[in-house]
Amino acid sequence: MWGSLEPMPAPTHLSLFSGAGGLDLGLEAAGFETRAVVEIDRAARATLEHNTRRLGRFPFMAADITALSVDDLLAATGLRRGEVTLLSGGPPCQPFSTAGRREALNDPRGSLFRDFLRMVEGTAPRFFIMENVRGLLSATLRHRPISARNGSPPSPEEERGSAFAVILAEFGRIGYSVTAGLLNAADYGCPQVRERVVLLGSRDHERVALPPPTHSRTGEQGLPRWRTLRDGLAGLHDPQPQFQPYSEARAQYLRLVPEGGNWRSLPPELKEDAMGGAYRSGGGKVGFYRRLAWDKPAPTVTTSPSQKATDMCHPSEDRPISVREAARLQGFPDDWTFCGSVSDQYRQIGNAVPTQLGEAIGRSLTYTLRGDTEPAPEGMLQRVPA
Repeated sequence: MWGSLEPMPAPTHLSLFSGAGGLDLGLEAAGFETRAVVEIDRAARATLEHNTRRLGRFPFMAADITALSVDDLLAATGLRRGEVTLLSGGPPCQPFSTAGRREALNDPRGSLFRDFLRMVEGTAPRFFIMENVRGLLSATLRHRPISARNGSPPSPEEERGSAFAVILAEFGRIGYSVTAGLLNAADYGCPQVRERVVLLGSRDHERVALPPPTHSRTGEQGLPRWRTLRDGLAGLHDPQPQFQPYSEARAQYLRLVPEGGNWRSLPPELKEDAMGGAYRSGGGKVGFYRRLAWDKPAPTVTTSPSQKATDMCHPSEDRPISVREAARLQGFPDDWTFCGSVSDQYRQIGNAVPTQLGEAIGRSLTYTLRGDTEPAPEGMLQRVPA
């Protein structure tokens, strides 16, 4: 679909919960050929349609995974069960986010994992990739606040990690062994600190490894240092940046924040007025009135870089990073067009998997496809036999 491919026949790839195509772009750079994309968000689907039309490649496209049958997906792609090399996707992460209510698999959106599982079982790909937020590792099947437990111990369903354990067991039930771990996109050349949980599944119980880092925070082990915001935005031509401007009520405070600072950098007598009710709330609140630093990686690109708690203010201008700048930090090509309103575009970019991380994962799988081995990085969580 997108990007350069290895000599034919290229390994085939079916993409679920495709978003704006970040993971797919990375996998294509690693040599995979995307035969299908499935995405329900209208703006993201328009983005995929626009860019594939421009590039002259037309994968099968579907909207609602809950209404898509395995037979229809395989028929549309010209593949039979067991012929798919790779199926990938990140079921919506809100149920597992530490910022949400954490209802995990009891959340209606958590049930979309069941559709991902259904597609893996039905298409029987040689490998699958499932990615999600860090909170997946500690999510519970059932959430009950400590204040409501009256001193009683948590039930097994309330134990941290119970949802993740069920996910691993479900993949084992359908015959897949799984390697899982927490990866940081900055370790793979992305100018952004962004952690994602990645699960690699193998139908034939081949050794699959998470990709070893190509970069490091301080240059240890002879690797290049993490790329910075300056590196990521170098050479970007963005003469009329699109962004959601700050209100004057917020801009007056942001003008006082130096590069690399946040609300804590404000004069003491202004902090409480600037923060409002959040001033006395818990947590680090690092995203409030946050101005980025040129010579550090960006923090995680969010879906709303101009919102009060998730500020991503430009390091030297009094505005949020632009749509194009956010896209650069996620590894999208400069000619990748995003459709919809400015907020639609920010949402698509913020929800994407950085292309550099996608490529690293894809190349790790190609080692297995070629019969090579690649060492797994420290921090690999577990390999779960079927």
